[in-house]
Amino acid sequence: MPQYKQFPLPDTAEGLTEAEILTWHVKPGDTVKVNQIIVEIETAKAAVELPCPWAGVVTELLAEPGQTVEVGVPIITIDTDPGGAAAPAPAPVAAEANGTSSGKIGEEMPGGRIATLVGYGPKSGTAKRRARKDAPAAAPAAAVVAPPAPAPAPAPVAAPPAPVVVAAPVQTPGGYVPLAKPPVRKLAKDLGVDLHALTGSGPGGVITREDVETAVSAPAAAPAQSVVDNGSRERRVPIKGVRKATAQAMVDSAFTAPHVTEFLTVDVTPMMELRARLKNAPEFRGVKLTPLAFCAKAIILAARRTPDVNATWDAAANEIVYKDYVHLGIAAATPRGLVVPKVRDADRMSLKELAIALDELATVAREGKTSPADMMNGTITITNVGVFGVDTGTPILNPGESAILALGAIRDMPWVVDGEIKIRKICQLALSFDHRVVDGQQGSQFLADVGALLAEPGIAMTY
Repeated sequence: MPQYKQFPLPDTAEGLTEAEILTWHVKPGDTVKVNQIIVEIETAKAAVELPCPWAGVVTELLAEPGQTVEVGVPIITIDTDPGGAAAPAPAPVAAEANGTSSGKIGEEMPGGRIATLVGYGPKSGTAKRRARKDAPAAAPAAAVVAPPAPAPAPAPVAAPPAPVVVAAPVQTPGGYVPLAKPPVRKLAKDLGVDLHALTGSGPGGVITREDVETAVSAPAAAPAQSVVDNGSRERRVPIKGVRKATAQAMVDSAFTAPHVTEFLTVDVTPMMELRARLKNAPEFRGVKLTPLAFCAKAIILAARRTPDVNATWDAAANEIVYKDYVHLGIAAATPRGLVVPKVRDADRMSLKELAIALDELATVAREGKTSPADMMNGTITITNVGVFGVDTGTPILNPGESAILALGAIRDMPWVVDGEIKIRKICQLALSFDHRVVDGQQGSQFLADVGALLAEPGIAMTY
């Protein structure tokens, strides 16, 4: 007999509470295999592809592209036994021909099952994606729903509407989820209406399109309406995804860790000359050797002498945690916003290995393929503002880290050398650090060491 299962949105990263549906790669009627990529979602940090936990036929898509879904809420229904014999419609939740439910919201149905909300999915196109290399972790337990009532078989006419199963209000880690179909949720989002503030007039308290439109026309909704009227001169973009996570992280960091920023101007001419020589060396042929790679190496070496910059303030345990490894974060600007992927165990890498790792990291970030796991548990970060022609800045710490270095643009500038003014390659560095962990002397020593290594790379031989 047909077996209908619903796949709830899983927690793809530790602490995830919600994600936005980006693209469906299947549509109702498609046959899917186990581990086939069915949807791409955007979490607070990255775009993630979700595989299908079962083989079968897609019957419904329960969320639209652009819709934000909370963890634990079903997003797709799959018939895992499409060849089975049709079972008689059990009293459970099968919809009647007129589209109404035979069960009440929250009512326990035969078999101990509780009615769940099933909406309608969007039309979906197909998109070519790279093949998934590794099998995903086990999917969350599925919620089984009753099969839809069989459609009558008259002469070829328009298909009858899909059955609707009314659901109980969903309680998720993020709290109460109002009852509304995906199209109604999208309408509310477009019009700036908070569904939590509405009382549904539909069966069982389901919020309808009319409820949303009434809320918009009400006096209290006047400000939202004015935004729509001024659309030709203003744009309003919902705060979500990477932007939402970045904003929260920066606020938390700025108002938790007491920041101190110090600056240093460095003559990096010797470093640039070494870079030119190495680029012509056989072992560096084909390697993208950038000033960022030299700066990364300098930070790693300098952190050995000042381990405090690579430590973490653990307020819960009332401890400072010193790390005997360097997971180097690189702030990267991407079409999705600012992300900070990590080069794991960067302290174990040679200059060549660092250069290769940084190039690969940047490529993956620009493609939006950086996974949430690759952006967690960093120990110290570089932000390369020089690529934008900017001299320096006052960077904000990544939460959980104690230092971040801004690498400025390298410019030809007049510089005093042995009492004479010469044109040299000049760069400005800015180091922000957590004054709870790093004292002024320690921060100054670290910044001076980084500058010395860039000004005269041969000093690395003394470390």
